[in-house]
Amino acid sequence: MSTGPLAGITVLEVAGIGPGPFCGMMLADMGADVIRIDRAGSVKTGDDERDPNTPPLDVLARGRRSLGVDLKHADGVEAVLKLVEKADVIIEGFRPGVMERLGLGPDVCLARNGKLIYGRMTGWGQEGPMAQAAGHDINYIALAGALEPIGRQGQNPVPPLNLVGDFGGGGMLLAFGIACALTERASSGKGQVVDAAMVDGASTLMAFFHGMKAMGGHGDGGRGTNILDSGAHFYDTYETSDGKFISIGSIEPQFYAELMEKLGLADDEKLTHQMDKSGWPLMKARFETLFKTQTRDQWCKLMEGTDICFAPVLAMDEVAEHPHIKARNTYVERYGLMQPAPSPRFGRTEPTLGNPPAHAGQHTDELLEGFGFSADEIAKLRDGKAIA
Repeated sequence: MSTGPLAGITVLEVAGIGPGPFCGMMLADMGADVIRIDRAGSVKTGDDERDPNTPPLDVLARGRRSLGVDLKHADGVEAVLKLVEKADVIIEGFRPGVMERLGLGPDVCLARNGKLIYGRMTGWGQEGPMAQAAGHDINYIALAGALEPIGRQGQNPVPPLNLVGDFGGGGMLLAFGIACALTERASSGKGQVVDAAMVDGASTLMAFFHGMKAMGGHGDGGRGTNILDSGAHFYDTYETSDGKFISIGSIEPQFYAELMEKLGLADDEKLTHQMDKSGWPLMKARFETLFKTQTRDQWCKLMEGTDICFAPVLAMDEVAEHPHIKARNTYVERYGLMQPAPSPRFGRTEPTLGNPPAHAGQHTDELLEGFGFSADEIAKLRDGKAIA
């Protein structure tokens, strides 16, 4: 039985890529019963291709059961609508209008279930001049003003993987919106549409910097000249003698003082004041030389756990072995794969990892039976190729 604060909530996830599956993972991690509606054409027929003992390696797909449906088949659409009647949430990530053309738009679904939360995940939003244009994370965060500030002085903006648009400003935004809509439904008894657009979410993530810019604390000198964008010597990464890296974030005066003391620079009267930007390039060059005198582990021994605001820059395959990460069980090994544990944590309704990632259509019969379909109805749907 599922545990977590969303236990008892049923979510239908129309299979997609990136932010939609991430939202589904977040909801499943919190205990929701997330049912992924996969395309019938993606269902494999070979026993070795759908062996539950060898689940897919897609971490974003964990915690779900999968139903294979042909959404271009009228009977397949009707089958999904019958699931909608008993579901709490449906999420989809198509371009605007696709679900409507399939016969699964919000008007149709809410007519079947007035309490349904209908989550929509797009890059540009449901309306606007660019709503129908193709795009990816890099484009959405570019238009939101979240890409231009990231990078070093005199260099191109640097894509921060697809963390800002797809995940932070996309999937997590949709999960938050759904949680809000479920909370509101508890008092109103009514469902509604949640329109989560990555261009909106990435813009929201920039709120702090708009405030900083208005106060003159960020942006006047351009990219890579400010405290938080690699301009400051006390907020950056540095290479160590073994070719690895460490991170320094000594913004506050007392933390900076401890950093300078550990580096043996506390009594050097020739050094400029911490916030004197004219001295930052020279101080950065000095830091670069100093940090290359020892290995990353040596710097960890000297600085880790202090108030310097220090941490080693770990590669993905190093993270799970760090003592702090191990102590908190931030990473867990499940289904033969090391992966992040569910977060955040709760005092009473602690979530746990659910099912391993499912093969497409792995649970079709089981799910339809659970929603009240008879064996004859399931056989008819399969014979008509509406399900797989």
